[in-house]
Amino acid sequence: MTSLWMPHPRPAAATPFTPGAHHDVVIVGAGLTGLCTAVLLAVDGFDVCVVDAGEVASGASGNNTGKVSLLQGSVLSTLRAHHPAALVRAYVEANRDGQEWLLAFADAAGIPRTTHTAFSYAHTADGADTVDQEHAAAREAGLPVRIATAADTGELPFPPSRAVALEDQSALDPAALTAALAAAFVAAGGTLHTGVRATGLSVLPRPTLRTRAGALTAEQIVLATGTPIVDRGLTFAKVSGSRSYCVSFQTPGAVPQGLYLSVDGPSRSLRPVDADGSRLIVGGNGHPVGRVDSERHQVDDLIAWTQQHFPGAEPTHRWSAQDYTSHNLVPFVGALPRGLGRVRFATGYAKWGLTNAPWAALRLAAEIRGQAREELPRWMTMIGTRLTMPGDLARGAVENARVAGAAARGWLAAERQAVPVVQPAEGQGVVAQRGGAPVAISTVGGRTRAVSAVCSHLGGVLSWNDAECTWDCPLHASRFAPDGTRLEGPAVRDLPAVPRRTDAPGRG
Repeated sequence: MTSLWMPHPRPAAATPFTPGAHHDVVIVGAGLTGLCTAVLLAVDGFDVCVVDAGEVASGASGNNTGKVSLLQGSVLSTLRAHHPAALVRAYVEANRDGQEWLLAFADAAGIPRTTHTAFSYAHTADGADTVDQEHAAAREAGLPVRIATAADTGELPFPPSRAVALEDQSALDPAALTAALAAAFVAAGGTLHTGVRATGLSVLPRPTLRTRAGALTAEQIVLATGTPIVDRGLTFAKVSGSRSYCVSFQTPGAVPQGLYLSVDGPSRSLRPVDADGSRLIVGGNGHPVGRVDSERHQVDDLIAWTQQHFPGAEPTHRWSAQDYTSHNLVPFVGALPRGLGRVRFATGYAKWGLTNAPWAALRLAAEIRGQAREELPRWMTMIGTRLTMPGDLARGAVENARVAGAAARGWLAAERQAVPVVQPAEGQGVVAQRGGAPVAISTVGGRTRAVSAVCSHLGGVLSWNDAECTWDCPLHASRFAPDGTRLEGPAVRDLPAVPRRTDAPGRG
């Protein structure tokens, strides 16, 4: 699966790694959060180093739909149902400041973008109430939304039951944006290391980041890795990871020119692409990582739905992204627990990184500069004071119960399948039991491999992702390649290889 935005590598000006180097700030993660923070600090004269295990924007930052919108489905009404109006307003103000900073940077860097009306719409009559609640919450929070008319949404080939609209929102190429951020960071004197995996950190006697290439020291460390790669504060248990899918299409007919997102299921996101709006991106079918029977079916379902409503639409690219949602629905941004004020992190954007990441960067940079509280915008202090409401506790309890259930089901399923097993077909994987331990066996690119099926984070039994040919953990969303290489999530260690059994023809 390859993103429309990243069909070809966009190499950044990475520099050779020097073990033992010291910097003012070391940032782990070359996505939107890490690069926005890096640019802000480097321009201010800080000696900043960014480290990433992959390339620039190789995660969610380069694999989203490219919407830069303050109208975000049913986010505001869901927040308002469990939190005071002041917090929802602070969330909107933070996203507005983030949006303004990001678009100003994009314009200065010459990144093309288009302007659209954003719509949150309902497929069904039952979803119409959610639209009304979103309209009310958005108005209360200061957004100039309106209830859309049939004429507004008449460009859709299916009539929504109800929709709320917000004018003057933007769409762009997120990979071009992150490439420009990386270039601006390096031009400002920053140090960029790609292909260097972080494996842990310590705070005393001075903050130290451990990597496979050696250690780096700093005055401050920022973890901008989707979810923190260390378990201080147990953040992995306070967020849930989900994957969503996108498909781009060439369509023979007209493409809707609005930015659309459904508030009811199945989730559907639509946006036009290209300056003339001739291509269409359709996204949706989000689900908890590792907890569906077939990820490929999620992609096929998006294609079938699109071709039903846009006859003749032909897929050109398919991709997916992973993001995290905090149990209290507000992103975590700030000092990491047990980091002595020297380690910061950001996570929990709930798939809205193009507006949440830049405001998170603004706050992280303000904290690292040591700005006085009275100098900060109101939203920074409001959104930083986390209120734990009864609904938050309930959501957290439900999610952690699901995690426990997924853990139990994984081990029970593995016990029912003993090796040797029939060699998986191309693109397939199976978990079996060998010597009391689950083994993950897959065939990809004509090569069959066997690795431990136990996640190196907290021991969940992995499941096979048949859309991306990866092993995914249903507990806390760590993911691994067929050879066991760690790809993303809170895990930092690869899966060990398991010798293949050769005692039966065609079996592994």
